[in-house]
Amino acid sequence: MKVLLLKDVYKLGRAGEVKKVANGYGRNYLIPQGLAIPATPGALKMADRIRTEAEKHRKALNKEYSGLAEQLGETVLHFAVKASQQGKLYGSVNAQRIADALNEKLGLPKEQQILKRQVDTQPIRFLGEYTVPVRLTIDLVPEVTVIVYREGETPPAVGEMLAAQMAAEAEAEAAEAEGEAEAPEAEQPAEAVPAE
Repeated sequence: MKVLLLKDVYKLGRAGEVKKVANGYGRNYLIPQGLAIPATPGALKMADRIRTEAEKHRKALNKEYSGLAEQLGETVLHFAVKASQQGKLYGSVNAQRIADALNEKLGLPKEQQILKRQVDTQPIRFLGEYTVPVRLTIDLVPEVTVIVYREGETPPAVGEMLAAQMAAEAEAEAAEAEGEAEAPEAEQPAEAVPAE
C-alpha cells in the first residue's frame, strides 16, 4: 500500500513523501493516527504543499527544542538497582523509567515532558553504562548517558564503568589467547606425495 505522509514518522520518512508500507501498518496505524493518507492521484497533488508546510513546522520545532537537546546531551542518569553477581538485573530499566527520571531531573513543564515513546531503547537488563537516544524531532535526537550500578555501591563516574568493562574484556581475550597457545597442536596429516 502506498501512502502520503502528512507528518514526520520516525524511521519511515518526512511529511510530503510517498512511502510503500505494509497494508496493516497503513490501515491500522498511519491513517487512523492522522499520520498519512492513501496515495491517490488527488492526494499526490497536495504533496508539495504538505512538504513545504512541514519544513516550516520542523524548523520551528527544531529551534524550540534546541535548548532542551543541549541539556539532554549533557545529562547523566544514575539508576541503583538490585543485580546478580554476574551483573544481570532483577527487573530492568525501561524507557518509562528513563523518561520519568529525565522529566524529574530537568524539571520540564507538562507540555515539554519527555514521553516513553521518545526514549529509543530496549529495556536495560545488565549493569553498565549506556547511551540512550531521545527523539525530540526527526532531526533532533540527543543522547543521554545512563549508568546502571548495583544498589549499595557508590555511583561510578561517566566512563568509569565503560573502562572497567573494556579492561575485563581485554583480560578475558588475553586469557583465551594464552589458553590456545598452551593447548597442544593437533598433528597435521602428512601431505600426499604425488606419484611420478
